[in-house]
Amino acid sequence: MAAEPHGAPTTPAPGAIDMSVPNPARIYDYLLGGAHNFAVDRETADRVMAAGKVGPKIAWANRSFLRRAVRYMIASGIDQFLDLGSGIPTVGNVHEIAQAANPAARVVYVDSDPVAVTHARQLLADNDHATILDADLRDADAVLRAADRTGLLDLSRPLGILLVAVFHFVPDSADPAGILHRYCAAARGGGLLALSHYTDEAYSAEKRELSKVGVQEYQERTRTAPISRHRDQLAELLAGAGLDLVEPGIVWAPQWRPDPGDEVPDDPSDTEIRALVARVPAH
Repeated sequence: MAAEPHGAPTTPAPGAIDMSVPNPARIYDYLLGGAHNFAVDRETADRVMAAGKVGPKIAWANRSFLRRAVRYMIASGIDQFLDLGSGIPTVGNVHEIAQAANPAARVVYVDSDPVAVTHARQLLADNDHATILDADLRDADAVLRAADRTGLLDLSRPLGILLVAVFHFVPDSADPAGILHRYCAAARGGGLLALSHYTDEAYSAEKRELSKVGVQEYQERTRTAPISRHRDQLAELLAGAGLDLVEPGIVWAPQWRPDPGDEVPDDPSDTEIRALVARVPAH
């Protein structure tokens, strides 16, 4: 099996990562049409999609929601962002979206994948208003300390917190409610949280059986697996962190404030992604 990254001359040198194990960040990059993934990632994605009879629509629904959420935050006066579990930078990164509207907007990305971190550092080398931290979002205290050292974020001012297509990899044993509460509590100036999350709540019995096969394939190959959380579970997470939903609430990703001209699918649950934006109170 080829180990070279697909069209990615700026990825880490061999030895920096385990190129025999597929990685969720690189799989996501592949589904978005990115070039920073390996043969093992592409093979895994194709096998999982075939097993579950799904396409890359989940990744695209997430990316579109991210774009709309960031633009909403900018329009709401937010000019600084903490993107947790940001993944591999591809077209439509948070800093590109935000700085197109406000060149002074600042972004701190956080990821623990070597490919994502290395490529982001190269991409952001000439951008004084954006950086990436090599850190695990589950260790909120460590992330917040490192983010403070960058000098890019002022937590006494409104902050945009992004948890897009990543919280479904945080198991209950890692205390997702506590993690969310810690980040929101640190945002003393308040702000907005954008979150998208995989869910199987609308699955038919047949789809549920197919999904089990796909998830098992994914877990065996990546040593991790997405965890489904339903709408009510997401609402509980928000309530625990003292957050108030922005309209239209917790909806299917294509339904969250679609742009004029966007085609919302007849069955938006087919994207398997719930999305929301919530207000983080100042304190």
